Amino acid sequence: MSYFATTLALPSVIKHRSVRIAFAVAFFGCPALLFSQTDEIQVYDAAIAEPGVFNLMIHTNFTPIGRKTPDFPGAIIANHSFQTTAEWAYGVTDWFEQGLYLPVTTPHSENHGATIDGFKLRELFVRPHADQHKFFYGVNFEFSVNALYWEPKRFSSEIRPIVGLHLKPWDFIFNPIVDTDYTGGFKNLQFNPASRVAYNLNDHWAVAAEEYAGFGSLGGFLPVGQQFQEVWAVVDHSSGGVNIETGVGVGVTAGADRLTLKLMISRDLNHRL
Repeated sequence: MSYFATTLALPSVIKHRSVRIAFAVAFFGCPALLFSQTDEIQVYDAAIAEPGVFNLMIHTNFTPIGRKTPDFPGAIIANHSFQTTAEWAYGVTDWFEQGLYLPVTTPHSENHGATIDGFKLRELFVRPHADQHKFFYGVNFEFSVNALYWEPKRFSSEIRPIVGLHLKPWDFIFNPIVDTDYTGGFKNLQFNPASRVAYNLNDHWAVAAEEYAGFGSLGGFLPVGQQFQEVWAVVDHSSGGVNIETGVGVGVTAGADRLTLKLMISRDLNHRL
């Protein structure tokens, strides 16, 4: 699953405590000129659900002004597209979280209407209690089964290393993401990094600037004008066990969408088992 898309992400895995799973890492890349859809727009910060706790996050993405041609033959068109995803997570240990994205759907797109786009499994490994450490790290693995109008290949994967600093009240996070469709070897891995700088106003509110990029394959980056480059203004709120992240993204290159919105909501569904 490529990290780039055209959408408005609702709930986010990047919530501050229970499920703001700050990940973003790279695996093997999709073909160099293609930027497929995404079911999440977020920077992972290595926070996970506590052991024995289930968490549900709803991601919703909307692109009011986006690319008007498909990224590959038959692909969902980004312009005016709307995606939503339920992300289920379970804390296995204090350093490992198991996740399932099910289903990934497109309630609306200009050329396909309503669709079910696939599902994916994720395995997240982090420094325990990352929010309590100045330096934190982790790595996230995702394995996707895709509809062929969502991705050009049925199977794809992503690796997201996570590195960051909590320098209260500031957070600095970098996710050097790599994607793969299991073809083309190392040179075909696509480099899609994401980064976040946040200022925590208090225990409940934070504001942040985020950046998402798609440089193309490691075998040869795309010309700047064809790259995917988006900058985001984001607000986070956490209260009563509910975590909300919302933001507005603006594309700064021709290969990105002009305007994208995201809203992500998450909540723990139970106490420790």
